[in-house]
Amino acid sequence: QPLYYISYAVSAIPALELYVQLVESPNEAMDTYLRVAGMSDEEYYLTDALRETAARTDALLDRFLAYPPDSRAARLYEACRYSSLDGGKRIRPFVAAAFADAFGAALPDGFAAAVELIHCASLIHDDLPAMDNDDFRRGKPSNHKKFGEPTAILAGDALLIKAFGLLAEADADAEKRVRAAARLSFYAGADGMCGGQQIDLDHTGRAADGDILREQDEKKTGALLAAAAELGTIAGGGTPEQERAAARYGFALGMAFQMVDDLLDLRGSAAAVGKTVGKDASGGKATYPALYGVGETERLAAAYSAQAKEALGAFGEGAVRALLYELTDFLLTRDR
Repeated sequence: QPLYYISYAVSAIPALELYVQLVESPNEAMDTYLRVAGMSDEEYYLTDALRETAARTDALLDRFLAYPPDSRAARLYEACRYSSLDGGKRIRPFVAAAFADAFGAALPDGFAAAVELIHCASLIHDDLPAMDNDDFRRGKPSNHKKFGEPTAILAGDALLIKAFGLLAEADADAEKRVRAAARLSFYAGADGMCGGQQIDLDHTGRAADGDILREQDEKKTGALLAAAAELGTIAGGGTPEQERAAARYGFALGMAFQMVDDLLDLRGSAAAVGKTVGKDASGGKATYPALYGVGETERLAAAYSAQAKEALGAFGEGAVRALLYELTDFLLTRDR
């Protein structure tokens, strides 16, 4: 790991000095690397905040998915942990926490873990041979390649169920817990994420249609980001109007995110992206670059990012809004 960071060091920080920092203080060394990499203050702050959220989420999931060592269902627990504790970007709990922070509130642990477990479950099921049939996820074998299809199906089911148990037991008043569970179930079910997957299945191999593709991705990708934003707003005690604005942010962010994903599938590398690339075209799936071309897809992604930022007007000025602005730009320009 020290050599990995050394290889990216710039001339302003000699490699030997950076190596010493890595040995003595890994966190300080990472801060040094980010500063000398030419990041603006906003980019640096966002990167640091994302790292903190990822570390917090990893710790929560590790705790919530612990199991007795003598459990006869140990293989199922391990499958759950395999696809949950594997270094995802943790964008959804980050968004949820940011919206809660806009009201000066802390996001309950159960809220943060629930939205991420729904996402992890969706990735397990999405990779199955009956769905997108992908052998790799986040740079390692997909759950069904590691544990077999039956256990992978059960792992996805178990994570979905666990998410709502965590919401029910979250450190929040009953009204907020019930509201959060209702909204997450709406966005994760047939009206949202699962419905988007069905549209994807029904139209794979067919002629691309912009309206169908947009509805598919609003549900398949945007809905869970809308859920995250809304859960944070619920935790913070926002108004119904602010909940709707948060959802608009999540949907628009999700559309931009999906368009960038389509571009990465077209021109990214498996090593950088962490999954098989080029599968959309070979699998007969409709994509924005195939339908509109690369240039127009980039323009549309930027337009959706602008819509996401516009939705933040309901939350006033301040550091949290600036952070979500920066996240929107970061996801638009990501390379993985």
